[in-house]
Amino acid sequence: MTESVISLSDFKSEASQWLKQLQEDRQAVILTQNGRGAAVVQSYESYQRQQQSLLMMKLVAQGEADVRTGRTQPQDEVFAELRARLAPRHG
Repeated sequence: MTESVISLSDFKSEASQWLKQLQEDRQAVILTQNGRGAAVVQSYESYQRQQQSLLMMKLVAQGEADVRTGRTQPQDEVFAELRARLAPRHG
């Protein structure tokens, strides 16, 4: 992913064009204020994809921690427990 670096004032004056480009190119734009990085702008789709990726990485890290600490259960036991919970109750 490539990133453009522009001033906040340039972004404001050409916001419509930048938003269109963000949606087409899926690149992030770094906004500067007084010559320093102040914000990052990206398309909503890119943001959603990034959030999903971060969540997946968090779940993988939690799973690895569970394995390291022995917090695991055999798959057949897990599915048997789920079947029992989901079974229709007659009565």
